[in-house]
Amino acid sequence: MNDRDRWNRKYSQGSHTSRSPSPSLVALQHLLPATGNALDVAGGAGRHAIWLANRGLDVTLVDVSDVALGVAAARAEEAACDLHAVRADLQHEPFPRGPWDLIVSVHFLWRPLFQSFAQTLACGGKLVVIQPTISNLQRNPKPPAPFLLADGELPSLVAGLHVEHYEEGWSSDDQHQAVIVARRDESD
Repeated sequence: MNDRDRWNRKYSQGSHTSRSPSPSLVALQHLLPATGNALDVAGGAGRHAIWLANRGLDVTLVDVSDVALGVAAARAEEAACDLHAVRADLQHEPFPRGPWDLIVSVHFLWRPLFQSFAQTLACGGKLVVIQPTISNLQRNPKPPAPFLLADGELPSLVAGLHVEHYEEGWSSDDQHQAVIVARRDESD
């Protein structure tokens, strides 16, 4: 079963139904732009994209799942906000063209994307990554090791960007995660 079919099945069965944005993302709102173009990477049913759109950003949500994008569109309509949806398997298809004033990636790890993140950020644009680390397995069986960062790895993946915020540890929802906000400098 390919990724699209697997994720379509999960969303069809009611998995990943949260409407609330990640508390870790909300805690960073003072560091995020209030206007401009934002990209929610592998954003699923749109919980982060809708929150960002309601804050004033023009948001594009990219995900592999048709079902998730349909849920996100319905939720955006309920919330009376605009949302652009792009169906793409980011492990095999081109990364959406920027420039992006904000790129958000929450719980999606495909290390080759970090180069695309840096290249498609606008000057002054920010990247937010929230991703569990290998220490998460001490308390949680999922996600499995291939989808986890090594402890301390995240800053090395954003080389060339200016790190504005970085933390790693146990979150309020009992996940050991790394959280970073990195900016593309104006001179880049």
